[in-house]
Amino acid sequence: MLEQVFRSLRQAQSRLAQETRAQKDAALRKVMEAIAQAQESIRAANEIDQAQAKQAGMSEALLDRLRLDEKRIAGIRDSIATVIDLPDPTGIVRSGWTLANGLVVEQVTMPLGVAAIIYESRPDVTVDAFSLAYKAGCSILLRGASSAVHSNRALVKAIKDGLKTGGGVVDALALADGGHDEVAEILAARGGIDVLIPRGGKHLIRSVVENAKVPVIETGAGNCHIYVEPDADMQMALAIIENAKVQKPGACNAVETLLVKEPAAHLLMPLLAARLAGTVELRCDKRSKEAIGIPPEGLNLKDAVEEDWETEYLDYILAVKVVDSFDQALEHINRYGTHHSEAIVTNNLQHAQKFCQQVDAACVYVNASTRFTDGGQFGFGAELGISTQKFHARGPMGLDALTTYRFRITGSGQTRPN
Repeated sequence: MLEQVFRSLRQAQSRLAQETRAQKDAALRKVMEAIAQAQESIRAANEIDQAQAKQAGMSEALLDRLRLDEKRIAGIRDSIATVIDLPDPTGIVRSGWTLANGLVVEQVTMPLGVAAIIYESRPDVTVDAFSLAYKAGCSILLRGASSAVHSNRALVKAIKDGLKTGGGVVDALALADGGHDEVAEILAARGGIDVLIPRGGKHLIRSVVENAKVPVIETGAGNCHIYVEPDADMQMALAIIENAKVQKPGACNAVETLLVKEPAAHLLMPLLAARLAGTVELRCDKRSKEAIGIPPEGLNLKDAVEEDWETEYLDYILAVKVVDSFDQALEHINRYGTHHSEAIVTNNLQHAQKFCQQVDAACVYVNASTRFTDGGQFGFGAELGISTQKFHARGPMGLDALTTYRFRITGSGQTRPN
């Protein structure tokens, strides 16, 4: 069913790999203009998706991920502009040396080839993934969620219109929005797809990793933690926790579990309960619940169970646990974390350094919100996802994640003697 699409993407990638940075950037500028011109049709398509998702019972946090308003469409264009300003990641000589026989060996970056991304909800990923792939010289197959199908179709149409106007490689982008059989075909497309990136919840990622026959860059669910020590600035801790939980609870870099070391619990928990009352449901262990004292009016307070420590809520819910030591906090994070983003709030330099060394996560924060784990925030303009694996790419994936390298050897007639 997608065999012809794979062939078209492969042929397009061969052409795109020969484009100069100036040519690629010119095409991306036209894509920016086309998205601006198509803004009303994009928003109309998104409103259809939102209405259907709301009728299906989608949570407000997930509806927010689906939403494309004027501000977010402007943000999409801004992310393309940032990608345009970044250097071309291909054709870079990373290292080079001359052998004793006179051969010159160089390690040179090149596009990975044909990429595919399977993602949920967020239609802005459609443009992020395309712009990064195009700048890196890769063609890309997009497989978005059924909940965003109208939005994705409108965005892809605008992108292709822009590429056509800008003299770009129009066939370097394809959208797969048919039935579930297409997903199985993408997973099995060995030779058709060079790299596959799943972006979404843990069930999607696990399914792709376990069933794919093509190479996968594994992104991860975000069961992120914030650990607060007694010597921390409690007002700073409150601000960090609130931002990491409330600013965008449906994001994978939102905090899901708060760990507090005694005696910080009795200082922090009454203030936090008052701060989050009416907004966030707290699921507390016995000691953190006792530290709150008399719950403030409007606080939704429940007893934590084992399942809470391993749950990525993507909602206005925060699990809270009191720990007795720094080592107990590390043990909890490394047991339940998903290697995504972890934070410590402390004034103890030794503990901050130890936390950064011993926590197994792609991004480790000292006295800052986990919400900064994002390609745009890191200066990449956009991102393909947050890689939680340790091979090739880790953390927010920008242009470099879509490149590999070859060795270029230049000689003057050398032959191997043995």
